[in-house]
Amino acid sequence: MTKMETERILLRPWSEEDAETLYRYASDPEVGPRAGWPPHKSVEESLEIIRTIFHSDHIWAIVLKDASEGGEPIGCMGYMVHSESNIDIGENDAEVGYWVARPYWNRGICTEALRLLIDYCFREKGFRTLWADFFPDNPASGKVMEKCGFRDTGMINRCSRLQLGADKPVRIMRLEKNQF
Repeated sequence: MTKMETERILLRPWSEEDAETLYRYASDPEVGPRAGWPPHKSVEESLEIIRTIFHSDHIWAIVLKDASEGGEPIGCMGYMVHSESNIDIGENDAEVGYWVARPYWNRGICTEALRLLIDYCFREKGFRTLWADFFPDNPASGKVMEKCGFRDTGMINRCSRLQLGADKPVRIMRLEKNQF
């Protein structure tokens, strides 16, 4: 699986050894619901998510490279193809999604990681359009998208595949390859 990095962050595959760290951050009730999933209830649940959902060639752990930050996963970044998406997207499109642990909010980490993913999706995977969505009560997520070039489509959607918040509207954002 591809690893991607900047001077500050690394996107790498999740490993089973990450389960305790994932649980520590994913059990925070302020994190998961903003991204459409319930807080994790145990290390075992986090391990199962690593084994089933995060064991993919298009989902990465976000890791700060600075050793003083612990070198552990602090979030997740990935994309979904046409058949997995919450949005009605084309065959050559992908939907991106991400989250970062609360202690790392407002540090530009998601923006930096999303730029890495956008570059990978357009240059390596050949997607034509990238899509994303966010809950209106989580405007910070929308701001990350805007900083990376996504534009509001004006469309509102309900994401039936979400574990939490499937009944809540989301705003749909789009980034075309030729805008990147």
